[in-house]
Amino acid sequence: MSFGHPYLLLTLFLVPAAIVAYRLLQRRRARYAVRFTNVAVLETVLVTTRPWRRWTMNGLVLLALATLCVAVSRPHAATSVIDENATVVLVLDVSGSMHAIDVKPTRLTAAQEALHTFLNEVPKRLKVGLVLFAGEAEVAAPPTTDHDLVSNAIDDASFFNGFGGTAIGDALALAVRLGVKSSGTSLSGQSTMSAGRQLAAYVAAPKTSSLVSILFLSDGHQNRGVLAPLDGAALARKAGVPVYTVALGTTGATTLDPSYGFGGGFPAGGGFGGFTGANSLAPDPKTLGAIAHATGGEFFRARTAGALEDAYKSLGSKLGHRRGLHEVTDLFVLGAGLLLVLAAALAAFWAPRLP
Repeated sequence: MSFGHPYLLLTLFLVPAAIVAYRLLQRRRARYAVRFTNVAVLETVLVTTRPWRRWTMNGLVLLALATLCVAVSRPHAATSVIDENATVVLVLDVSGSMHAIDVKPTRLTAAQEALHTFLNEVPKRLKVGLVLFAGEAEVAAPPTTDHDLVSNAIDDASFFNGFGGTAIGDALALAVRLGVKSSGTSLSGQSTMSAGRQLAAYVAAPKTSSLVSILFLSDGHQNRGVLAPLDGAALARKAGVPVYTVALGTTGATTLDPSYGFGGGFPAGGGFGGFTGANSLAPDPKTLGAIAHATGGEFFRARTAGALEDAYKSLGSKLGHRRGLHEVTDLFVLGAGLLLVLAAALAAFWAPRLP
């Protein structure tokens, strides 16, 4: 919590001053002579006082005073607020392996449903873009607040033809450029990471405050493209763009949807964009985890459609927001008022009654 006028917190010294003043008044209380001819009636008027009642009411009044002293200093609480200028670029792998059936009904269908969940969770004013990639990367929807346009592009992802293979680095670089252009920022003035760094030696994640975030989903290893995955991560780090990565799939021990391709999908084996055995269908969590760590994002491993849905739902409620300060002076004033009302109510309830 922070304060607009922190020096006014010195008014809290009024609380101990009030306690001292009260004690002094108690000691110097004047004694008045009471003339009463009927002692029996006098005994019915006098009641035995309970000290804890007096201290309870006094404590409530002092607490109300302390609350008002904090209120005049204009307290602010840290909270999550919608960032009007934020942009999220969705990156979806649509290579042939995304038609594997280890994630029901297929990896691609589960990913499309999860992306729709994400769009339902994010603020309506958030700009969202979509990049599809296989052996090549392409912008399917520019960053826009028209989430219906992005949703339609997600539905059409099944028809994307990016040739064979998986170009993770190129897709990441395209997403960074797209997001940076949308936010009006530039790639200059940021610290860089050496592009050739090995996976086991990547550096600690930077602190990011970018208006751009990338949500990257892939189910395979890079086998196409110009840029290596960590080269793309270096570009994202240079721009201060956090990348949230999702590795989709179980292992390579799966098959493709029989309806995919020409009557049963592409056969295993080599060739341009072909599959080279069981491991060709396995995700690469090590690389995707390194990308997320190096850019200050977060890594998710999704082995089921439910886990994928949960990951995108969580990110949907987080991305597009930033930490901000919200003034809560009115809450402190309200709290002080309620304390005073409670003290007055107790005083009236505990007050002695005439017979």
